[in-house]
Amino acid sequence: QVQLVESGGGLVQPGGSLRLSCAASGSIFSIDALGWYRQAPGKVRELVASITRGGRIKIADSVEGRFTISRDSAKTTVVLQMNSLKPEDTAVYYCNAVRTVAWPSGISSYDVWGQGTQVTVSL
Repeated sequence: QVQLVESGGGLVQPGGSLRLSCAASGSIFSIDALGWYRQAPGKVRELVASITRGGRIKIADSVEGRFTISRDSAKTTVVLQMNSLKPEDTAVYYCNAVRTVAWPSGISSYDVWGQGTQVTVSL
């Protein structure tokens, strides 16, 4: 099992910055990637940024150049630094872990989600 605990988020004015942190615990050896998704009201959940065990980073075009993702050396905490925030960045942000588990019948991947944290960009 993997547990994810998120922190950060809140209300910020346009152009401001916020930092989201996600700490993973439990079977961390099974985690292949950590990242952040977001879901705005009435919209589907979308990837914001992710980083794999090997350090490969994927980041959404809509936040490229404004958001960065990083992790600690133990690869158990991932941080999303959000700069130059826009009203359209308003959403619930969810930490995500992709787990890989080997079974006798093969390998399966599972998504683990945090509880979500609200980010609101408004005057």
